This record gives sequence, structure tokens and C-alpha cells, in this order.
Amino acid sequence: MYHDLDLFIAGDWRAASDGATKAVQDPATEEHLGTIAAATEADIDAALDAAKAGFADWRRRGTWERAAILRKAADLIRERLEEIATLMSLETGKPIAEARGETGAAADQFEWYSEETKRIYGQIIEARTADSRMAVIYQPVGVVAAFSAWNFPALLPARKLAAALAAGCSIIIKPAGEAPACCAALVRACHDAGVPAGAVNFLTGNSGMIARRLIASPIVRKVSVTGSVPVGKEILRLAADGVKKVSMELGGHGPVLIFDDVDAEAAAETCAATKFRNCGQVCISPSRFFVHESQYDRFANRFAEVARSLKLGRGLDDGVQMGPMANARGLATVQELVADATERGADLLAGGGRPDGINRGFFFSPTVLGNVPDEARIMQEEPFGPIAPITPFRDYDEVIERANALPFGLAGYVFSNNLGVATRAYEDLECGMVGVNEMLLATAEAPFGGVKESGMGREGGSIGILDYLDPKYVKIKLNAVK
Repeated sequence: MYHDLDLFIAGDWRAASDGATKAVQDPATEEHLGTIAAATEADIDAALDAAKAGFADWRRRGTWERAAILRKAADLIRERLEEIATLMSLETGKPIAEARGETGAAADQFEWYSEETKRIYGQIIEARTADSRMAVIYQPVGVVAAFSAWNFPALLPARKLAAALAAGCSIIIKPAGEAPACCAALVRACHDAGVPAGAVNFLTGNSGMIARRLIASPIVRKVSVTGSVPVGKEILRLAADGVKKVSMELGGHGPVLIFDDVDAEAAAETCAATKFRNCGQVCISPSRFFVHESQYDRFANRFAEVARSLKLGRGLDDGVQMGPMANARGLATVQELVADATERGADLLAGGGRPDGINRGFFFSPTVLGNVPDEARIMQEEPFGPIAPITPFRDYDEVIERANALPFGLAGYVFSNNLGVATRAYEDLECGMVGVNEMLLATAEAPFGGVKESGMGREGGSIGILDYLDPKYVKIKLNAVK
């Protein structure tokens, strides 16, 4: 099922120019899955030249032609859903049901942007004088360098590929080395749908070297990245030298506010299902649970019960609800966070270590911590794993201050049946996205992104295409009519 992956440059799949490769590992078994080509500097330069030529071609295609090609790509992704989902489960360990859902969501991005490419509207400005005309038009920014993370290996690159192509840009995409096959499948769907040679290019290999060379090139005019906060800051520094347009969706540390008027056990069930999705490796994962002291015991106890009930295993196996973490470094981090929290006095309500009976793979038990002090590392650092820290609060002002205390601002969540409380809370939370009695936020038709150190720009929705366009103001002086 899994096969070795080459680079895709100028419409052709090719090995690295020096033949170098890197290994891809199955996180559930720690076995070798296959290899990816490790691009050289010469390969990166070839991709840049191809993208420059591809942009010149693609930008001049009519909007309806671009729309038809993107819609065809969406159809092809849906036709190949089982194949892509299986690759995803092998690379990331996520349960096959989650992998199927993500693949469908990736197709939705192409369908959505196939429609948005027809709706790139400009503006007419009333001029001050009768002999003048003023307008604003939007044009594609140019060649895009895009960098995608491993936790959603189809959806994240789909957001970048579909939006860039809809705007008329060409793109060079670099997926994470842990999970490149889904992105390669999307690139193949674009090619098979009729995207011209050079408009989409695919590089794998040394992430730092590829990023530095792409961003340093004057050919690249826009950078899009999904990754950690440190990675985002480094890319922002690199982009500053060339004054590149940048959009980035970085890490978060999603606060969840459980007020005293809700069904605490029902809220716990909803929160637990979302927390342990994709083994907690979700940028908008709920990751700090602030529960009103009157509801704390009911919420924490039910959350722990759900955590203990989950079936762990290889994502392709029947009935599995949570797979492994994606890599060994993530596993080491969650172990450190749990140890730190318990040393500081947190209660271990569920999990806390490697699951019994599983002797290989990067598995960690669904873990629930109670009465976690704010100074614990897990309350300060994005856990990106299956750990739920729960802490009580007493009043509204206190919990808003604690929720907003960190430099992150991606997603937040509010549970309340009081319209006034819920409204005040979603307005007061310093986040780019807030769910009220709801935790499934990501959808093609809504903007996705954060504030503060969680990033800039938005992906998805009617405003997502704007990050791939430059506005151009035009003023015309009319000659006198004779």
C-alpha cells in the first residue's frame, strides 16, 4: 500500500538529484514504511524555476477554468478517499474513521475554493472629480512557499493548495517528513485534474534547508506555514529580509470555560471526545479546562471515566478510538508534562503513562489531571498530546484573566446556557475562534486562524483567499470629450 515518494517538479515525479532519501516510520509499530526524496539545493532551484513559469501560465487561465479544475481535484480526492485515508492512518496512527473524515474535509477545501475563485471582487470608488475614475482590483500575489504540519497531513496542505490555486498563484509545498504521502496524493489529484505543469510543486527533505532557500529566493512572494510558535517566528524572521507576505497558523493552548449553569457530565463527555481526537495532537485542541467550583467534581469524574474507557491501538484496527502519538519526541514531552504537574500537586485521575499490554509504538494513555496549579508547565505550554488538565474557578473575572494569561490565542471554548454569560465570554476571550457549547470549529466555509503568538492571517472561508491576493488601486484621468 505504501510506496516511496519522489519530488514533483514541473509536472514530473523525480528522485532527488543526488538520489538521497529519508525514512518514514509507522508510529504504531515503529517499523519502516517507506522513504521520501531528500531535495538538494539544485532540486529546490528547479522547483523555483518551475513555479515561476507555472505562475505565468496559471494566472492567465480564466476564473471559470480554474474553478472547474479545482472542482475536478475535489472529485478525485473523494474518489480516492479510502486510499488516502489508509495512507494517513499508516503515517500518523490516527483511527481510520478520523482519517476518512479528514480526507473528506480536504476535498471540501478544493470544492469551496473552486467556487471562491469566481468571487474575487474588486471595488469601485467614487472619484472626487467628474473626469476621474477610481477602482481597486485584486491580483494573485505570485509564487507561494507553503509549509505544512504532520498532525492533519491532508487538511492542512489542502487549505494552502486550494486557496493559492484559486487566487491564481503557483505553489511549492513542503509537507512534514513524518506524514508526506497524503500531501503527495493531493498534488497528484491536482495534476490529474488539469493543473498545468509548474503551478504545483512538491518538495520533501531537510525542512530547515528547504525553508531557508525558498524564502530567500526573490521568486517567492508569499509564505504560508502551519506549525509551532518557534517555527513560525523563525520563518517570520527569514521572510522579513525579502518583505514577503506571510500567513501562519501556529500553536495554541485552548482554554475551556465550564460555567455553573450547564450539565457538567454532558459537557465532560463532549470535551473528552474532542480532547482525545487525534491523540490530542490538534492545534485547536481543548487543553486547559477551567470548571466552576460547583461543577468541578462531576465534570472531572466523568472526564476521567471517558478517558479510561477509550480503546487504544493501531489506527487501521477495528474499534480503535485513539492511536499513538506521531513521534518519539512528542511522547517524551507528554511524559515530562505529567511528571511536572504531579510533582506540583496535581491529582492523577486517569492514565499518566504508557498503556498496559502495548509494547511498541508511541502510545500514551489518555490522561486526566485534576486541581492542576497554573504554574505547572502543562498550563503554560501547549501539550499537543492526550493530556487534559482540569482546574476549578470561582468567578467570571477570575477565569477570563486566567484564560487570557498566555501569549497564545488560537481557539477557546465556552459552555454556558446563559446567553449573557456566553456572549460576554466569547467576546472577552483573546482567541481567533471560539466555540460556544460546541467544539468542532474547522470547516471550509469559516475562517481559521489565531491572534497573538498563535499567528496571523486566516485560512478558509470567504476571507481565506485574500492572503493570496494583492489589492491594486487604479486611478484613471479621462480625456475631454470633443
